[in-house]
Amino acid sequence: IDLLLTDVLRPGMGGRWLSEALQPRFPELKVIFMSGYIDDAVMRQGIVRDQQPFLSKPFSARHLANKVRQVLDGGQPGDERADD
Repeated sequence: IDLLLTDVLRPGMGGRWLSEALQPRFPELKVIFMSGYIDDAVMRQGIVRDQQPFLSKPFSARHLANKVRQVLDGGQPGDERADD
């Protein structure tokens, strides 16, 4: 697995915990978090504060493809809110 795309707030196991559970098996794993909520729940997960690659829902297929390419190429993480 090269890339994990996961929602921050998942039932049972949040996205942050999912990525941390996969890291030992896939140490080079890159992660993009996404959420429709930019509120205290996302901040508590530490995603936005830690400047992890993040997509705010809704987003277009083109925007997703651009973020995936950026992360796989080792680009700077950040919050992508605008839909180009």
